[in-house]
Amino acid sequence: MDTDRQLGMDCPISRRQFVNGVAVGLGALSVGPLGLPAFAAEVPLAAYPPARTGMRGSHPGAFEAAHALRDGTLKLADAQDAGEDYDLVIVGGGLSGLSAAHFFHQRMGAGMKVLILDNHDDFGGHAKRNEFTVNGRQLVVNGGTLNIESPSRYNRWAQGVLDDLGVDLARFRAANTAEAGLYQKLGLKHAWGFDKETFGADRVVPSAASGWHGPDAATVAAAPLSAAAKAGLTRLLATDQPDYLPGMDRAAKLDWLARHSFRQFLIEKVGLDRQAEWFFSQMGCASFCVGSDATPALYAWVQGYPGFSGMGLGAVPDQLFADLPGGQHGRQREGDLSVHFPDGNATVARLLVSRLVPASTTARTQEDMGTAVFDYAALDRPGQPTRIRLSSIVVNVAHLGDPARAGEVAVRYMAGGTLRQVRGAAVILASWNMMIPYLMPELPEAQKAALHYAVKGPLVYTSVALTNWRAMARLGVSRFTTPTMFHQDVGLTEAVSLGGLKHAANPDEPVVLHLAKYMTRPGLPRQDQHRLGRADLLALSFADFERETRAQLLRLLGPGGFDPRRDIAAITVNRWPHGYAYTYNSITDPVEWVYSESPTRPCVIARQPFGLVSIANSDAAASPHTDAAMLEAHRAVQEVIARRTYPFVPRRVS
Repeated sequence: MDTDRQLGMDCPISRRQFVNGVAVGLGALSVGPLGLPAFAAEVPLAAYPPARTGMRGSHPGAFEAAHALRDGTLKLADAQDAGEDYDLVIVGGGLSGLSAAHFFHQRMGAGMKVLILDNHDDFGGHAKRNEFTVNGRQLVVNGGTLNIESPSRYNRWAQGVLDDLGVDLARFRAANTAEAGLYQKLGLKHAWGFDKETFGADRVVPSAASGWHGPDAATVAAAPLSAAAKAGLTRLLATDQPDYLPGMDRAAKLDWLARHSFRQFLIEKVGLDRQAEWFFSQMGCASFCVGSDATPALYAWVQGYPGFSGMGLGAVPDQLFADLPGGQHGRQREGDLSVHFPDGNATVARLLVSRLVPASTTARTQEDMGTAVFDYAALDRPGQPTRIRLSSIVVNVAHLGDPARAGEVAVRYMAGGTLRQVRGAAVILASWNMMIPYLMPELPEAQKAALHYAVKGPLVYTSVALTNWRAMARLGVSRFTTPTMFHQDVGLTEAVSLGGLKHAANPDEPVVLHLAKYMTRPGLPRQDQHRLGRADLLALSFADFERETRAQLLRLLGPGGFDPRRDIAAITVNRWPHGYAYTYNSITDPVEWVYSESPTRPCVIARQPFGLVSIANSDAAASPHTDAAMLEAHRAVQEVIARRTYPFVPRRVS
């Protein structure tokens, strides 16, 4: 077994937090005033949020008050009234909340007073940015939201935001023509990582295929599989596929595929054994945070997985999934490639903040955001139209009087261990749905139930800064798929540059590895997998992640000369217990919820305005995509404007 010293656990890499998760329960921690765990204000942090390493994402201090509220241990004593009132208070500084502020100022004028409250120490919500400096070189990777997916399918409001911000995808692509295909030019391929616990020995098998849709014939031949597993895969990959649902017409086949998992299809209809199905076990994880056991076989057909060519299904209907935000859940039109900035959609969040709070940065353009530095002290200064108040977790939202006639809403939040209160003529909850019933006990019971339905998918993006990537070059691999290892995906970050931020041009230069872990519990219904996966995730400390990450990289890259003590410069774990928005699943949810904009969907019931409060988030669209978050932000702002009575006296900035 690898020792901690061999793995480099004793090496003085970037700061390790002493408190790095909730491996101990809240009850075991000392409790400060108002029921908050005492450690929340004691965690040492680096000065600049994007450069903080250790446990990020839902980091220590960002969620403890919410859990205490949920558990009934947070005492909502009289809040200290800050004496602040706003035209609009937005709860949540992610892409939906930032877009809501943008839409509101666009319609009502820049002089209106807007306050954005966010529980994290950085803005952007899931659209976070990880920064590293290695050997004097700046490295950047997304800590959450990955890309602008299917941009031609963006709704008009989301596209309008990109246009307003000066996002030019064609210009970005043109600027990256030299970087395009870098890894292929160096002869690097995708590879499958077989682990000794499952297959008896660690083995890396390169593949000519991308790996997204399973193995190729050469991979099957070289894989450490049984003869039966190889025979089944060879049959599945053959061009002359049989009809695995004989006796059904096309409509009946599509219905069967919608109601059964891809795993059921492969095992029960195709006849693969479990060892062979290993190659497809993660199908669905990157979109739904569950694998092939809980993802409809219909989705596998839409995505182009093997096994369907002999079934007479014809072409995938263009409208299938297309009416839902985010396009066809990743199925793109030809030439409509996703765009991935070096830090993912953190570039979009940073552009929004540069417009909302111009004093926070001198950067303005898309290219500027590559190396832009933000003054976080400038985000929450009096006298500016928009104030962004970080490390402020909202715990209560209540109308001051009867919601049907109230003129203001009180918003109570925890900051620095103190319960504070501000007031708003309107409130937009741009947080996530499951928390809202705890924030607003006055909501109707049916709406609370609908809000609770949106169980978000937990996941982790781990960023590992390397001093070089020579080991991957020697192995000829740019990305590993490892379904039964700790992280299921391990790969070099996409070779793209932005302005003055340049990607590594050769293996001797520092680079970042992007690792993904999906917290699944195969065999259970999807929502149960999410709930238990979240508990599993919160039980892991940063030390657990660091040890497992180092060990996995040594197993994969060790044959190429990789030394975790020497080659790892820093590790950032982006933990998202409430990650992807819940999208409806035709295995367990009514089919009409999945393939149409049915008004009976919980997300529609959940997002209804109540009094002076509107709801805007990706949960409200049952879609994890950026354009969905922006669409719902626009709807919520329209509701706010429609509720205003004229004439009114705005709380204009003095």
